[in-house]
Amino acid sequence: MNQAQEVVEQILRGEVRAAARLMRDLDDGVPGAREVLKRLYPHSGRAHIIGITGSPGVGKSTLTDRLIQRLRQEGRTVGVVAVDPTSPFSGGAILGDRIRMQRHALDEGVFIRSLATRGHFGGLTASSRAVITVLDAMGKDYILVETVGVGQDEVEIAATAYTTVVVTVPGMGDDIQAIKAGILEVADILVVNKADRDGASRTQQDLLQMLELQNIRKTKSWKPRVILTQAKEDQGIEELLAGVREHQDFLGQDRGEALLAARYQRVRQEFLELLHEGVSRTLMARLDQSGRMEEILQEILARKTDPYSACEELIAEILAVGK
Repeated sequence: MNQAQEVVEQILRGEVRAAARLMRDLDDGVPGAREVLKRLYPHSGRAHIIGITGSPGVGKSTLTDRLIQRLRQEGRTVGVVAVDPTSPFSGGAILGDRIRMQRHALDEGVFIRSLATRGHFGGLTASSRAVITVLDAMGKDYILVETVGVGQDEVEIAATAYTTVVVTVPGMGDDIQAIKAGILEVADILVVNKADRDGASRTQQDLLQMLELQNIRKTKSWKPRVILTQAKEDQGIEELLAGVREHQDFLGQDRGEALLAARYQRVRQEFLELLHEGVSRTLMARLDQSGRMEEILQEILARKTDPYSACEELIAEILAVGK
């Protein structure tokens, strides 16, 4: 048995150290790590992936912590991918493995991995998706993916998760921003957290009304739930988990047609990102080695050409060579 297959066997047995080492190597781009991932991939596809997203300060980490607690009480195993903003100096995740979740660190049924965005807008990187695959292959029943609330990450997490939970709080104007950001189109469950604040019921009613007015779902499709929670007080978590289960059951209807569609979107998103990353990396390496990059930049700088034409010409040249 070669080394890659040995690591695969260890991870399939649920060995935490082997999984943690592989995740670190994947994040660092260590040669050989992707070979292990290729062999793990056929063993993935069983976990239910829940995306948890929303603006900073709405209580996503506390909510995630409470969901872990509930799922473990039911005997379910849980993987967590916490995507943090990147430190501009070290390139590492600022918040580490989320202080609030550390109480689960000694629980063998919970695996928490914190990843840096590394300047990637949208919250999810190739290494984030790779970690999800590893956790899935380990046999985790549920994988919770918590992303930073930056830009359009709600849309991106929806292409990765099977159930997307968007968290908001009263008084932030998030209910109005929801339409602008397109959140209503991707949220399977909308959570109004910190529901002890004034205006919580109003925010819930506004969101429900918007869902009706927008008429964004087909008649036979899932109708998003709007749930009030107080994560710090452990209130509303049962209702949230019930909503997740309800959506999970919906995905399994009609021979799993909706689940298959969700999996298709996830595979498509991952493939396109890997393709983009691979083509970009290969092209940049060739341009640097040949000195062509410097040549093009100098021509643009001297106004002999423009970046748009230079890019179009380079693409045409590459495609012509490939014929």
